[in-house]
Amino acid sequence: MTVSIRLAVPEDAEALARMRYAFRASTAPPTEDEATFVARCTNWMAGALASEGRWHAWVAEEEGTISGNLWLEVIDKLPNPAPEPELHAYITNVFVHPARRGGVGGLLMDTAMAWCREAGVDSVVLWPTAGSRTLYARHGFAVREDIMEAVLDRSRLVHR
Repeated sequence: MTVSIRLAVPEDAEALARMRYAFRASTAPPTEDEATFVARCTNWMAGALASEGRWHAWVAEEEGTISGNLWLEVIDKLPNPAPEPELHAYITNVFVHPARRGGVGGLLMDTAMAWCREAGVDSVVLWPTAGSRTLYARHGFAVREDIMEAVLDRSRLVHR
């Protein structure tokens, strides 16, 4: 099957919300039933995709079926008088249906990273799962010593 990568549109929101549930429910016990979550998430995703604002999402599609997705949030930096790009990006929710893994995630990452280069993004951050670290390393990501994180909800640390 041929995989094509395209920008997600609001009409994709329900399928993407179902993928989000499958992804996150596989990493921690859900606190919300699937139907309630999918309805809430579909609404949020449709709005984010329609706004042409800071959120962008790409989908991997095979024969009309979405098999994977990647979300990217653009983060404006404060204006800088030095010659430095004024955008960061945050990649999240990279998910490929298990049966389609083995290249689709790389295509999604290639697309998002090319978009970042074209948009003049300075740096891209993400929080990987244990199983995704090699994918991100192949795309130039590395553990850095110059970024810090404050986790305000200590219970989240168990799920990393």
